[in-house]
Amino acid sequence: MGRDVAGACELPRRWTRLDLVRPASSRRTRMSRSLDSSRIPVVAFSHTRWAEGPRRPQHLLARLARQRPVFFVEEPVGDDDAAWLEHHEACTGVTVLTPHLPVQSPGFHDDHLATLQSLIGRQLRQQGVDETIAWLGTPMALPLLGSLAPRAVVFDSADDGWPHDELPRQWHQRESLLLRWSDLVLTRGPSHHEETLSRHRHALCLAGGADAQLFAPQGAASRIDTMLRAEQVQGRIPGPRLGCFGVIDERIDFGLIHALAAARADWQIVMVGPVRRVDPLELPRRSNIHWLGAQPEALLPQLVADWDVCLVPHAMNDAARLMGCGAVLDYMAADKPVVCTPQRDLVSLFGDVLRFGHDAPSFIAACDWALRESPDKRAERVAEMHAVVAVHSWERAVQSLHEALAQLLAAPRRADAPWCSTPERGRANCRELREAAV
Repeated sequence: MGRDVAGACELPRRWTRLDLVRPASSRRTRMSRSLDSSRIPVVAFSHTRWAEGPRRPQHLLARLARQRPVFFVEEPVGDDDAAWLEHHEACTGVTVLTPHLPVQSPGFHDDHLATLQSLIGRQLRQQGVDETIAWLGTPMALPLLGSLAPRAVVFDSADDGWPHDELPRQWHQRESLLLRWSDLVLTRGPSHHEETLSRHRHALCLAGGADAQLFAPQGAASRIDTMLRAEQVQGRIPGPRLGCFGVIDERIDFGLIHALAAARADWQIVMVGPVRRVDPLELPRRSNIHWLGAQPEALLPQLVADWDVCLVPHAMNDAARLMGCGAVLDYMAADKPVVCTPQRDLVSLFGDVLRFGHDAPSFIAACDWALRESPDKRAERVAEMHAVVAVHSWERAVQSLHEALAQLLAAPRRADAPWCSTPERGRANCRELREAAV
C-alpha cells in the first residue's frame, strides 16, 4: 500500500485556505504536543476493504499512521466457523482487522454488534490500547462506539460510497446522531463542505490529491515492467486515445460517451475501471469504445501516459455532484489536457486549467481543441497544472488533519456524548445510541 502522492483543494477566490483545512469554529489555542496524545491510536471503521485502495481513506490513514497507530476495521465476512478476527499489517503503522462471523447479514449489521465489540475490544487490549480516536467512514458502525469510549470521534462523511437508493434503513438516523456527537467531520470538496457546515460546525475539507511522482511522465516512463504491461492492455488500440479511469457507475454520462464516439469514429474512447450498480449490457457499445475493466492501481500511470486527452465525463446529477477531485489531479500530474463536464467544484477549483463542455457538441469541441493544442499552449498549460498539483498534496492534507486532531485532544473532553460517563444528557444519549442499534 502507500502510494507517495499529493492533494487538497485550490480555492475559489471567496475562500481562504483556513476555511478548508481547519475546523470552522476552531480557536487558536495552544495545542497539546505531548507524546501521549500524539500517539493515541485511530480505530477506523470502513464499509470498504483496505485492499480495494488506495482510495481516499487509505491515502489519509496510511500517512496518519506515520505518527499514530491505525487499526482499520473492515466489515465482517461470513464464515462457517466460530467468530474470529483476522489481522495483518497493511503498511507501516496500519493494522487491518477483518472480523469473520458465522452470519450472513451484510455490513455492520445489528446482529453483529455484540460479537464485534468483543472481538475488537479483545484485540485492542492485547495491543495495550486503552484510549482511542474513532474514525467512522460509515454511520452504520456508530453503535460500536458505545464500548470503545473514544477520546474523540472523526466522521469521514466523504467516504459514504453508498448509492442513495440502497442505503440501509438506519442510515439517516445514525448519520444524524453521528453529526451531533462527532468532534470533527471530514468533507471532500467545497460543495460538500458548504452543505456539511449547515449541520456541523467543525468541518475539515480534504478534497483529494495527485500522485505526482507516479503520474509524472518521467516517473511513468521509468517503470519499464509496468509500461510493458500497459502495452499489453491497450497496445492494440490505435490513437488518438481519449481516456478515463475510475468506477464506472451511475455517475458517468453514458449518453455523452456514446455521442463522443459516434461523432468522431477515429477517436478511441478508453474506459478503465470496475462496473458497479449499472448493467454492463447497457453500456454504450461501438468499435471505438473500449471498456478495459478494473486494472491494477500500479498500472494506471502507464495507461494514462499513452492517452492523448483525459476525460471526466460525469453526469450532471445528484450522484456525481459531490464527487472528489482525485483522478483530475492525477491527470494533471501526468501533464495531460483534461476535458470535463462542468461540475461546480471542478469549475471553481480548476477552471483555469481544465476544458469544459456542458453538452455533447461543446464537449466534443473541447476534446478537439485539446488534440490540436499548440506546443506553446501546451507548455503554458503544463506549467499551470504543475503549480496546481504542487499545492494539492496528501501530505499537506494530513498535516491539517494532525493539527485538527491535536486541537481536539487538547480540549476538555465533551460531556454530552453517550460514551462519556457524565450525567443526565449522557444517559439520554445512551438511550438514543441503543435505539439506533435497532
